[in-house]
Amino acid sequence: MVRTRRIWVTAAAVLALAGGVSGTTAHAQQAPAATASDGKLPPGWHIDRGRQAPQLVWRSGRRVPMGDARVEFRADGRLLGVPKPERDGHTFRLGLDGERAGALKNLQVWSGGRRLDTRPGAHAAAPSAAVRPPAPLPANPVDPGKPGPYRTKTGSYRLKSVRLPGFSVPVEMQAVVVAPTGVSGARPLALFLHGRHATCYAPHGGSDDASGAWPCPAGTLPIPSHRGYLRDQRLLASQGYVTVSISANGINGQDWQAEDGGAQARSSLIRLHLAQWADWARDPRHAPRIVREAPRADLSRVLLIGHSRGGEGVNRAALDSLYPPPAGQDGYHGKVRWHISGTVLIGPTVFGQNPVPDVPSLTILPGCDGDVSDLQGEVYVDGTRAISKGKALHGAVYVIGADHNFFNTEWTPGQAQAPAEDDFFDDPDHPDPVCSPRAATRLTADQQHRAGSTYIAAAARLFVAGDDKVRPLLDGSGRRAPSADPARVLGHAVGANRGAGFLPDGEVTVTGGRLCSAVDPDPAVACLGEGATGVSPHFAQWETAREAGRHAIALRWTSAGTPARIRVARPVSLSGTEALALRVFVPPNSRGTSLDVSVTDSHGRRATLGRVRLDGLPGSDRTASYWARELRVPLTAARRAGLDLRSVTSLELTPRSGSGRAWLMDAWGWRPGTPAVRAAGLPRVDVGRLTVDEGDSGVRTYHVPVRVSGRGSGQVRVYVVDPATGTAKDRLVTVRPGGHDIDVPVQVRGNTRYGADVPYDVLVKAVHGAVVGSYLGGLTVHNDDPAPTVTVTPLADRVTEGSALKWRISLSEAADTDIGALFVPVPVGSGGTELSTKDVDPGWLADVSGAVPDPERPLSQVDGLYLWLDVPAGQTSLDVTVPTVRDQVGEPAESVTFQQTNDGGNPLPGGLVLTGTVLDAS
Repeated sequence: MVRTRRIWVTAAAVLALAGGVSGTTAHAQQAPAATASDGKLPPGWHIDRGRQAPQLVWRSGRRVPMGDARVEFRADGRLLGVPKPERDGHTFRLGLDGERAGALKNLQVWSGGRRLDTRPGAHAAAPSAAVRPPAPLPANPVDPGKPGPYRTKTGSYRLKSVRLPGFSVPVEMQAVVVAPTGVSGARPLALFLHGRHATCYAPHGGSDDASGAWPCPAGTLPIPSHRGYLRDQRLLASQGYVTVSISANGINGQDWQAEDGGAQARSSLIRLHLAQWADWARDPRHAPRIVREAPRADLSRVLLIGHSRGGEGVNRAALDSLYPPPAGQDGYHGKVRWHISGTVLIGPTVFGQNPVPDVPSLTILPGCDGDVSDLQGEVYVDGTRAISKGKALHGAVYVIGADHNFFNTEWTPGQAQAPAEDDFFDDPDHPDPVCSPRAATRLTADQQHRAGSTYIAAAARLFVAGDDKVRPLLDGSGRRAPSADPARVLGHAVGANRGAGFLPDGEVTVTGGRLCSAVDPDPAVACLGEGATGVSPHFAQWETAREAGRHAIALRWTSAGTPARIRVARPVSLSGTEALALRVFVPPNSRGTSLDVSVTDSHGRRATLGRVRLDGLPGSDRTASYWARELRVPLTAARRAGLDLRSVTSLELTPRSGSGRAWLMDAWGWRPGTPAVRAAGLPRVDVGRLTVDEGDSGVRTYHVPVRVSGRGSGQVRVYVVDPATGTAKDRLVTVRPGGHDIDVPVQVRGNTRYGADVPYDVLVKAVHGAVVGSYLGGLTVHNDDPAPTVTVTPLADRVTEGSALKWRISLSEAADTDIGALFVPVPVGSGGTELSTKDVDPGWLADVSGAVPDPERPLSQVDGLYLWLDVPAGQTSLDVTVPTVRDQVGEPAESVTFQQTNDGGNPLPGGLVLTGTVLDAS
């Protein structure tokens, strides 16, 4: 399961405690009525003690659609963990493992780089002018979006479901096939995998009736997400490809419990289908009808296309096909009888940030993505730098005005069988200037899908067919495919025929600018820092609040003419290249940034190569528009000046516009062409998880399980998370197959007191000459002691109005974690009069529910009234009071009953009960 990898933090601050040796006294308060700044929980949050371990619970005021980005709980900017969604689409629960370390402060809910616990657009500034799309780029001579000469045929197959490690319910083996007709010989295979979406729907229901259940409950049907790429499949099939789109609802319904978000399971599913196609290619007699009627698939030429979590799944399948995963984690155990020629990743997640360096890739980034809205898929480009040989092309195209869902017709309103929606939620009172449906930059669903089909076909033509004429569409050469019009599609790339370059992650010295950190909580160190409008895909956050080894170069100037100089420790060779290709971005919506580009060789000879001009992308505070454009300047001037291009030592960027900001991601020697790619033999690192009982006494040492396989040696960065503080320490480690270079010992001290489970998490990321599969694991120390018994003793349960009702919550023994319970008022028995809102202290009422006394009503009818009772760790009792007020009205005795709740916040039969009676004072 996905564990909170930070710590359980005491919730005792939600009670106004007054000390005593044997217990504490408190006015019962409800966390949702409190504010975060004083250590109390903000509205919508509470701690559920109804289960064996405490859970942090957040309930959204509006339904949160099931999507691909993970919902994450954060406190003070640190990731607490990934909660489990309830089926109602509103409630999310996170088990609070670990030890106490302070208050749960500044709680926030994030998903894909956007806040979920604030109203979209509530703090947005009105745009000063309408945002317009950029001018169209020149057309590429070859347009891959045009249909090919072949007719197509469509069919489907369903095989026996399969069991995958870590999933309790079998996963379907189902697919839709579109193949060309009238062709001879074997044809390349293109396999599509959809992302994480609702799995089931009610045929006559609305979007609220869709769920992530699996298998689908009675009265509901599976959502056919795998049929959402039929347009793309037909285009490829008309061009001679056999295409198959596979279903993964069984993974979507269970991947909340996988630490990697289901990446390994999706890889297993893909490879199980590929194995079937390999069998059918060898002997088609037992193949499904549509497969028998299709041309034979050529498994030496396979293109994988994945949308969202499907993108991360196809990346992992490419990795696993080259570097086998641990057998115990994998659902496929046969031989690899296929070759992955390339991947297309559409709005992908990249939780592991572990792209495959030696398989060419195209990442499609939707500019109005409301699901994976930080566009973290950019890591599939940036994260491959310096990992391996650098010969594989890794390109990204930014589609202005595209959302996340409309690449799949089954996720598109008006086209889908099930209820569907635009994932970019737009507040009508604060329309987004870039992504609202009426914005000039926003694409319609058909325009977006046509652009997606065109660029998928471009990748197929380059990666599989080897047609270099389409490369300018994918590598930042500034060309467009007319079939994608009117979409504005911009691009950049690394790899292929790029040679040595200036990489901020290496050994560089910067003057006139700032070497900044992609991910750092300190605004003075972070690349964007404070004041940014929106976010940058280049700086997508990983699992840690601070990350080493990810840098860019930030420029800020108030007048023209002051250069920023980047000097490398070892000279760079630009010999044999035609141009210097720079990836640079400027603030969204900015205009007219101009930079002169100069280089200096080791002999001190300097040449200005030329001037580049750059405008910012259309952006708002809700978009990830700080994205780099590729700019190229020829090396002609350097050769004319006699520079030794084999030994270039520095790069200068000199602003020529009056003031501004810019960020340099990297610069490379560039020449046209697409070289052949051969995967290097690299070591592969996989981190496992070991769970051990704490025991009753003594100290034992355990080691986090880490497996290194493959060939050669390489470097990885290892992060070890402190469970007490949530902070991570990192170190560079050289790994070799079969070695124990990553050694994380954990000392476990036994005791006999009840406590929470404590996770010691370890994360790994490739740096150079290595790949990483299972990036997250560690050791979990399981509490093996029984929870103390909780009892209630009335101290003052029959009082005169104006006095306080009082009870004592007692534990049979102290615990090492807070013990508590949530109570709700329930109607009193027949014939009794219930305590009302005007019978209790109004301040207390406001604290526990946010309500006011008028209109007068019984306490059991007050929405959101809970008593959250929490005995702090190390103590054995808690005194709880409900203050009443004295009035001048003669009335009979009034009673109140608070009953312990279950996980859903409803009264728990047989649970603890607090009862009290208030007598009239007259």
